Amino acid sequence: MGQELACRMHYQKRTLAGKAYLESDHILFRGDERLKILLKDLKSVKAASGMLHLDFAGGPAKLELGAAAEKWAGKILDPPSRAAKLGVRPGLSVRVVGDFEESFLAEVTANETAKGAADLVFFAAPEKKALARIAKLATGLKPAGALWIIYPKGVTEIREIEVLEAGRAAGLKDVKVCSFSATHTGLKFVIPVAARS
Repeated sequence: MGQELACRMHYQKRTLAGKAYLESDHILFRGDERLKILLKDLKSVKAASGMLHLDFAGGPAKLELGAAAEKWAGKILDPPSRAAKLGVRPGLSVRVVGDFEESFLAEVTANETAKGAADLVFFAAPEKKALARIAKLATGLKPAGALWIIYPKGVTEIREIEVLEAGRAAGLKDVKVCSFSATHTGLKFVIPVAARS
């Protein structure tokens, strides 16, 4: 989800200043102290008067988020789908290159399969040598399109820096990182505005 906000947290009879981060699977508070709350461990979530109330085994905790409290509660209680986080919307043309799990293919099949230039290209890169295909895949993007490179987390066969360098060498700009699954990460690349025709 990637939301962050400077705030105060009320926790264990103390008020702590810092920053709260809302991620896809946890809330992290960094400041006078650090607290990480896994979303799966939350017993209840509610927003009232600018406060986000979180009940969990080590809690409760309250975050002073102001107007953002309602928004954060909504995202926690009804998180966006993986396809939505990756920018898949009705009307966009999508191309999938490589081996993807059936559940992801089902998420994107409602969209038109791109025959020409695509709005979104999802490329599964299992190892470093697969990155040689990026330049060719980039030529199949619409000017404002995006190439998502999906690669395994924490393996020696392919590292994030190698994905970044390969995308940049193909003339693309990296703009976003997203957890694709428990085992894979996605890096989003676009054509720089100055290079779009």
